[in-house]
Amino acid sequence: MSRLVTVSAKIPEKLRRRMYELGIEPSKVIRRALEEEVRRREWELLKERGEAMRHILKKLSVERAVESIRGDREGR
Repeated sequence: MSRLVTVSAKIPEKLRRRMYELGIEPSKVIRRALEEEVRRREWELLKERGEAMRHILKKLSVERAVESIRGDREGR
């Protein structure tokens, strides 16, 4: 199991009261929200990197890539 750390946030007292009245467990909600935000930002980063790679890959021809792969296979 991975190590756990504590993350805290200040919220209005009224919100805290309503959470507990409704049986909302803040740790579960916060954990789920943070996990989702991390996934969203990782996806955005991958999309940005993919866009950058696309510009680089456009400069390569298919023929050049095929030649390189065949040369590598023959060298084994």
